[in-house]
Amino acid sequence: MKTVKKQDILMTGVGGQGTILASDILGEAALLAGYDIKKTDTLGMAQRGGSVISHIRIGDHVYAPLIAEGDVDILIAFEKLEAIRWCTYLRTGGIAIINNLAMPPLSVGLGTSKYPDDKEILAVFKKITNHVYFVDGTSRAQQLGDARTLNTLMMGCISTFLPIDIPIWKEAIAHRIPAKIREINFRAFDEGREALAHVNIG
Repeated sequence: MKTVKKQDILMTGVGGQGTILASDILGEAALLAGYDIKKTDTLGMAQRGGSVISHIRIGDHVYAPLIAEGDVDILIAFEKLEAIRWCTYLRTGGIAIINNLAMPPLSVGLGTSKYPDDKEILAVFKKITNHVYFVDGTSRAQQLGDARTLNTLMMGCISTFLPIDIPIWKEAIAHRIPAKIREINFRAFDEGREALAHVNIG
């Protein structure tokens, strides 16, 4: 097993995006790699498109699941407004991986609030870190033939920053994904790694 400095990861999205499944895959990959892991999930009216948040802590020894505000090493957001909502948890100089998808809440549709544009989102994160990656995850998943593979695609993105070997990631995916859709999810994982390698850092 490789020795790893503790990694505190916050994963956020909205109900229906597969955020919890993604965090389960990440947690299992870490376990298979021999690391200690603690994880907790919060679902805020997930069936209605509410916020879904997972705290995942990985290291040689981890004693509690919750991550304090300002301590997150990697923030991975499946939706842009969720990235803004949880940006204060990211530590100075941390990594933000943001799916380039807008799912405006009801308040925006009613005209009582405004959805931030990409420049506004980037400006918020620039106060915290220079390591901001916007990924066209949803459109890439759709091009693969199944938008539901977004979760494994985003795991491909985050895998580039974690010391877990690719075969272990794919073993974790195989444990969590039905056999009939494993192959497309393996491709989505590879697509995520490819996307992160070529995205322009914010």
